[in-house]
Amino acid sequence: MAKKKSISKGKYEKNSFVKEVFNVFLSNPNRAFNFRQVSKAMNVSDQAGKQLVKEIIEKLSSAREIMELNRGKFRLHPENLSKLAKQNTVTGIVDMKQTGKAYILCEGMEEDIYIAANNTNRALNGDEVKVLLFPKRKGRKTEGRIIEVVKRSKRHYVGVLDVVKDYGFLIPDDTSVPVDIFIPASGFKGARKGQKVVVSISDWPEHSKSPFGEIIEVLGEPGNNEVEMNAILVDFGFPLKFPDRVEKEAGRISTEIPSKEYKKRRDFRGVFTCTIDPLDAKDFDDAISFRKSDNGLLEIGVHIADVSHYVQEGSLLDGEAYERATSVYLVDRVVPMLPEALSNMVCSLRPDEDKLCFSVVFEMDENGNIRSEWFGKTVIRSSRRYHYEEVQEILDGKDDPYSEELLTLNRIATVLRKKRFEKGSIAFRSSEVRFELDQDGKPLRAFVRSQQDSNRLIEDFMLLANRSVAEKIGKKQGNKKARTFVYRIHDEPNPEKLQTFSDFVRKLGYKLSLSSKKSIAVSMNNLFKTIEGKGEENIIEAVAIRTMSKAEYSTENIGHYGLAFPYYTHFTSPIRRYPDMIAHRLLEKYLEGAPSVAAEPFEAMCKHATEMEQKAQEAERASVKYKQAEYLLDKTGKRFAGLISGVSKWGLFVELEESHAEGLVPLRDMADDYYYLDEDNFRIVGYNRGKEYKLGEKINVIVREVNLAKKQINLILA
Repeated sequence: MAKKKSISKGKYEKNSFVKEVFNVFLSNPNRAFNFRQVSKAMNVSDQAGKQLVKEIIEKLSSAREIMELNRGKFRLHPENLSKLAKQNTVTGIVDMKQTGKAYILCEGMEEDIYIAANNTNRALNGDEVKVLLFPKRKGRKTEGRIIEVVKRSKRHYVGVLDVVKDYGFLIPDDTSVPVDIFIPASGFKGARKGQKVVVSISDWPEHSKSPFGEIIEVLGEPGNNEVEMNAILVDFGFPLKFPDRVEKEAGRISTEIPSKEYKKRRDFRGVFTCTIDPLDAKDFDDAISFRKSDNGLLEIGVHIADVSHYVQEGSLLDGEAYERATSVYLVDRVVPMLPEALSNMVCSLRPDEDKLCFSVVFEMDENGNIRSEWFGKTVIRSSRRYHYEEVQEILDGKDDPYSEELLTLNRIATVLRKKRFEKGSIAFRSSEVRFELDQDGKPLRAFVRSQQDSNRLIEDFMLLANRSVAEKIGKKQGNKKARTFVYRIHDEPNPEKLQTFSDFVRKLGYKLSLSSKKSIAVSMNNLFKTIEGKGEENIIEAVAIRTMSKAEYSTENIGHYGLAFPYYTHFTSPIRRYPDMIAHRLLEKYLEGAPSVAAEPFEAMCKHATEMEQKAQEAERASVKYKQAEYLLDKTGKRFAGLISGVSKWGLFVELEESHAEGLVPLRDMADDYYYLDEDNFRIVGYNRGKEYKLGEKINVIVREVNLAKKQINLILA
């Protein structure tokens, strides 16, 4: 409880006290106060202090700093409000919490701005807003009030329809939307109570707690796989189908390659070429060719589908691809950036078919040193379509007609990888949760797919091609200014976050050196090797990734910290990433001798692509969390092994070993003792018996309850 102030006329500092009284009005610009309410807000309780507050309010009113609304009630003067709006406002993005409070994320500000629930002014999560900053109070976080919604982040909201008499409410699936959406009966569009629907907000009256909306699409019954996956797509702003006119434009593209096109391109159809992708992949946008040159060098070609040959700038296809910006990979489907006529057929590098490509061809020696490189348009014919498991078996010794070629490619890839790590690349290991689904999309089994050498083989050559293209354009030629290009950039991590991560792993018994950029990478890689197979492995790797800055697209090159590349772009996946198409178009222009393009429009494209990529990742995670919860839905009462993945004042977060689903063991359900949070040491401790539960510890739990709608899993200790 805040300590009460005892102030008398003889011992207060006039200027500071006047400022404190005025700050009450500044911090609540639309609220009226009497002197008693101001005194309470200032924690002033004695009569002398209250009398001073009353006198200062009267003087502020005479000076037109505040205005009297009715007898004894005062509010900030409108003139001051307009001045404040000009002088103390910032623009940022809303990070809304389930409770209704929010934080505003602003570029250039060291801390987020706290917005109380009663000051959010009809803003919703993700909106771009203008914020009036309150005067900074010593020892308090920066606070403010939203005064304008500049741009809504979403047009459509998904949830379950609840009907009461002749009106209804949408109860949003997204827990960061703290209000229900009012829907008059005239806006039901045939939807029934309990169905999952898509709603468009039509109005939000100033004094209404809820926005008004109308149903624009009925998805169907909650729990149905098709309904739930479509709901996730709509919730993150991705369309469920292509417009008819876009499909028709795609359908008009011929699969036949004109003879004149062959003559413009370097022909690789007689060279061993293969694609290596997941077993269930349908779009193949990269291939590798290999042959030994007469001069004893190895010729390795990285061939990328020439999507920009078919998708012309300014076309309907191009406009749709730009808006989507990326393909989206949910648990049970791919939602492509381009219609299937292109993504799975015309552009896809299918085996035994002539295909048009944009290629980077390297001549290397046996030690992986690049002797020459060539960039240009090609035509290829894939000799074989491999999936990762097949290639891994070959690398492990299984015989294959192309064993020698694949083993040589793997050896060179290993050399490239080693050189990359020696230069400071960080070996973040990626694993993904996958599901075996029945015909209705119900998960039968959950498993984790980790990277193997077959994945790394293809990855290292794609990294090489991306780096080489970025260097080709980005490196300055003499005194000439670098040409405009689209880079994939990754900034250095925040030093404070790095220090926090170092403290975190130290308390778990590990060390991290922060003395230099190189030492960070070396010690990070050593850490990943040390924790491999241990209980805390997943937790440490997850925190390490969160410690890093986020990669994004930009025309301003700052290099890629995680890969330790001074120049890096995305060139190798134009079927599923729009920035790769931009890179193809710019590279083609510059190879033909065109001057540099203006940066501004491309920077806007980069920002849009980054935003859509992040939404796609969030949608993918949401689909995984839904399937994890669905997998456990019929397993209540069953026991599972898990790892403590987090500790908080609410309880223990536990990641189940089998499905990698995360659930909560609430402290209130741990009845054997009174437990308290020891935040500094990442544990909870029993007050009477001293029993502790620590981050990374293996424990057994029982599934108590699954809330499928919220994707939440409640656990109890076994």
